[in-house]
Amino acid sequence: MAELLRVLHDGSRCRGDAAIMSDEQGTLSRRELAARVASVSAELRGLPQVIGLLGANGIDWAVAQLAAWMAGKTVVPLPSFFSGLQLEHILRDAGIDHVVATPDALDVAALLGTGITPISKRRLSETPVLFPGAGMIVYTSGSSVRPKGVRLGIEQIDWQAGALAAAIEATAQDINLSVLPLALLLETITAICVPVLVGARTHFASALAESIGLGRPVDMAAAFERTRPSTGVLVPQLLSAWVAQLAVDNKRAPDSLRFVAVGGARVSETLTERAWARGIPVHEGYGLTECCSVVTLNRPGRRRGATMGEPLPGLDVRIDDGEVVVSGPSVMHGYLHGNPAQRSWRTGDLGGLDEDGFLSVAGRKDTLLVMSSGRNVSPEWIEAMLTGDPRVAAAVVLGQGMDQLNALLIPSAPGEAWLMESPRADILLWLEQACGDAPPYAVPRNFVACPAWQAKQMGLLTSNGRIARSAALTAYPALMRARCPAAA
Repeated sequence: MAELLRVLHDGSRCRGDAAIMSDEQGTLSRRELAARVASVSAELRGLPQVIGLLGANGIDWAVAQLAAWMAGKTVVPLPSFFSGLQLEHILRDAGIDHVVATPDALDVAALLGTGITPISKRRLSETPVLFPGAGMIVYTSGSSVRPKGVRLGIEQIDWQAGALAAAIEATAQDINLSVLPLALLLETITAICVPVLVGARTHFASALAESIGLGRPVDMAAAFERTRPSTGVLVPQLLSAWVAQLAVDNKRAPDSLRFVAVGGARVSETLTERAWARGIPVHEGYGLTECCSVVTLNRPGRRRGATMGEPLPGLDVRIDDGEVVVSGPSVMHGYLHGNPAQRSWRTGDLGGLDEDGFLSVAGRKDTLLVMSSGRNVSPEWIEAMLTGDPRVAAAVVLGQGMDQLNALLIPSAPGEAWLMESPRADILLWLEQACGDAPPYAVPRNFVACPAWQAKQMGLLTSNGRIARSAALTAYPALMRARCPAAA
């Protein structure tokens, strides 16, 4: 039996009355969770091998995920923040003709044209039976109409959850606040798998996660103050919003926190320093879906600023011709419809290891900018400096073959008036100051600002809130002409 599911079953008989999951609708004990999972698993056994999972964050999604694995199914999360075209592609690509849906997602599921099984709330006295074949197909972030499906088995998920629990020193006393959509692999592992393994509790902030998935403004400070968790996982954009909210009221984060992971994109040192000053114990990490999420992580008591931390025990990380290469038990089986993955996975990321094995990542090989001067610049490096300012929600740096770099900036809600209305000379001066740690040739000398509503309308933002590089490259000249004809 997979370790995760074995612990779920055995844990229901030990400390069975302890709360393990909660959301806005209620709370489940360990015993109640095990009973619901066993009951729903029995209902799912007759479904096709590959099933879609659709719904909002919360207990119902977690029950469906665990129950489908127990029934030996391959689960394909269907992100609510993907476009209709992207969801249509996933259904065709993965051959999904049946979707398991939480009660609040039945109307949306009906539009997909597949069979539908609602997640029931029954807790029958079913005997847990684990069927073989459990796994996931996780589609990449959705920066294109045709995201790739990554094939993962329950063995990779089991390993990742166990390694991550050990790395962050998770215990049954932890309370985890889940704010990222569960359609993201990292959130499934940290909000469902790790707490089940160690007997900790997760609170799903369902409404907050829905707003985050849709790119709406959120009050991070209030959410953490209400729940007073010990752990959480964020992306840099949310960390920046939280720090800014605390700064406005001159407050600190709850003293209940002991570990907050941040990943998904490079985070600036300026932002992490401001976070620690506000009582947020930020620990940077690096990972990718192809390696079942986390690869390296700064640990409690072993954090090294400006790095992504050390490899999880059992993973081998090396640098080959500047590229990060990962080997170990979490490497995927391969892309759907593709060849089996090599055990040593070339990530496509540029990075380096220091003398103690801490990883630094500069950016993607395929985004490296070669300027007309012959200088090479990783745009992610400069973008992290720009988004370290809470007034900037997202940024992309352009400059392939050019004699200077250009920046497309999308303001956060608090920064919109500043970025859209300030004199151009003031923003150019800010660019130079924000990129003070970069050499002069890597400082953007031109920019265009685009409000978030327009960026979404133009398709410049991906489903996870970052700028789509290819779309930005196409749109930049027109935006520049419209905003500042003399500078275009």
